[in-house]
Amino acid sequence: MDIAVIGSNNVDLISYITRMPQEGETIEAPDFQLGCGGKGANQAVAASRLGSEVLMVTRVGNDLFADNTIANFKANGMSDKYILRTDATSGVAPIFVDQQSRNSIIIVKGANALLTSEDLQAAREDIARCKLIVLQLEINLETVYAAVDLGKELGIPVLLNPAPAAPELSLERVRSVEFIVPNETELSLLSGMPVDTLDDISNAAGVLLDSGIKNVIVTLGARGVLWVSEEGEKLIEGNAVDAVDTTGAGDAFIGCFSHYWVKNGDIAESLRLANYYAGDSVTRQGTQKSYATGEDFHQRFAHIF
Repeated sequence: MDIAVIGSNNVDLISYITRMPQEGETIEAPDFQLGCGGKGANQAVAASRLGSEVLMVTRVGNDLFADNTIANFKANGMSDKYILRTDATSGVAPIFVDQQSRNSIIIVKGANALLTSEDLQAAREDIARCKLIVLQLEINLETVYAAVDLGKELGIPVLLNPAPAAPELSLERVRSVEFIVPNETELSLLSGMPVDTLDDISNAAGVLLDSGIKNVIVTLGARGVLWVSEEGEKLIEGNAVDAVDTTGAGDAFIGCFSHYWVKNGDIAESLRLANYYAGDSVTRQGTQKSYATGEDFHQRFAHIF
């Protein structure tokens, strides 16, 4: 087993709009798509499509969405052993994408909020076989902290994507993680510092580094990614693409980085490949369905390998 993803799954309800409606206004959207999403599931699917063996630990509801979500995990090469049914609604994410490919997202946690530390203990034996634990913040923080503690106890590196941004996240409780991967907004919230310039971002990342976290990886959208560690910092520039839909690009990045880091142990190289993978994903509509398989990725970008 390569990667344990402990986190969320959602059903994405994606409306493609010309503009956001004003208060009290009804407008027509020219297109709509329904897909499988959730930060945890997205990251797991990306890694699995690239060829990693992924263990997904999550909760679904008792509705029609749950059946579709379980079938989707299986279709993407993952076991449903720890896809736990719950007496609740499944998580959903209404997403609005405008003509400039900007997106606004509402998250309804549903069953995701019911994933507990007891669920992690039930999966402990299988998690212990993994080389990396990947976490996000679409489940309860106490479950996130329990997963961080479990990783430390088992000697498994942990990657934390602190998204959606949570001001109540305790850096002290997650200081043992190997990687933290915020975007600029999340970094500002966690550090309490501005992120207006690259120097600002570097200084804010230093706050997380000083807390004890070994590697701070700040995603900068089209500008690429800044990696800050005790050894220094490195900017890995992004690659220019014609974006169609940026939904799920950050998850594609994390899933790809996790896959390659587990495979080769080279942080800089894994970040470089993840930039290309995430950039490729925004050239197609949708979330998980925009993620390339390992074969497709190598064919499209043979020149970077």
